[in-house]
Amino acid sequence: MMTFAGFDMPVQYSGIIEEHMAVRQAAGLFDVSHMGEVLVQGPEAFGFVQHLVTNDATRLYDGRAMYTVMCTPEGGIVDDLLVYRLNDRAYMLVINASNIEGDFAWMQANNPMGADLQNISDEVGLIALQGPQAFAIARRLTGDFDPEQLKFYHFAQMPAGAFFGCEHAILSHTGYTGEPGLEIYCDADRAGTVWDAIMTAGADLGLKPAGLGARDTLRLESGFCLYGSDIDATTNPLEAGLGWLTRLDKGPFIGREALQAVKEHGPARKLVGFVMNERGIPRHGCAILDSNGDRIGEVTSGSLSPILGKGVGLGYVATTSGCTTSGQTVLVDIRGKHHPATVTRPPFYKN
Repeated sequence: MMTFAGFDMPVQYSGIIEEHMAVRQAAGLFDVSHMGEVLVQGPEAFGFVQHLVTNDATRLYDGRAMYTVMCTPEGGIVDDLLVYRLNDRAYMLVINASNIEGDFAWMQANNPMGADLQNISDEVGLIALQGPQAFAIARRLTGDFDPEQLKFYHFAQMPAGAFFGCEHAILSHTGYTGEPGLEIYCDADRAGTVWDAIMTAGADLGLKPAGLGARDTLRLESGFCLYGSDIDATTNPLEAGLGWLTRLDKGPFIGREALQAVKEHGPARKLVGFVMNERGIPRHGCAILDSNGDRIGEVTSGSLSPILGKGVGLGYVATTSGCTTSGQTVLVDIRGKHHPATVTRPPFYKN
């Protein structure tokens, strides 16, 4: 156990690698109730969301979710988040646990249209069921509703009381592991009941509880950014490889002008993935060097990939170095030794 964002969180249950492999081969269950949720309601809800985030909320419809970021006027990333359209006057924003207080204050300070904002984080439990057997397990718990009918980044709101007595429950085909699965939003006081029921339903299908350690190795193996490591207020989405969720043509939003300038001139650095060519595990803060030994960047996330059996990582590299495209060789300084690595476009593993 460890303290994280004000919560006591499990780093591991039976072991990080065992839990990681369970998610890749069968299923894992994560308690991620520390994540934050903000409810946006009223006739100005859509306008607020569209003003706040870089992605285009016009692409949403009831039952559709999207991944996006919200930025400062200078283009720095305040946080990455999920946006759920509950209906045309209600959206749920899911934010990172360590940013809840700051994010909610940012939203309140950047709400010129006067949308109704409620921080409902303490009322919502969140359990992630991930892995090849996730939907088979979920089907045992959802009655006539087949969760496998949900397309990726779509969700269903369950009728009140129909899902383990929860007044509010959402089954969402989303996740942070690179595997198929569900993120289950439920009443916080019912989260323990939901957890126990899922563990029982998946006992014969290889389901294991999984902690923060496996969550990190899984997301890194899949090439997903972690706020506070790979992205933060000092990075912008274009250099972080998140241009696909930055819709500069959608109209005004916070940070648009700064990001237009970055796109026009090109980012000075880019977030790249890499795989180690020999033994060695890259860690946050390790220098990335070119073939001459000159520093060209820094590792933001690194670990051993349990699937590949090799070190993998993400890091920012100067665009002028010529080392930002796949296949290029760079050196990673690990405790004073320069280890070769190949720049590789994530994901490093895809099931």
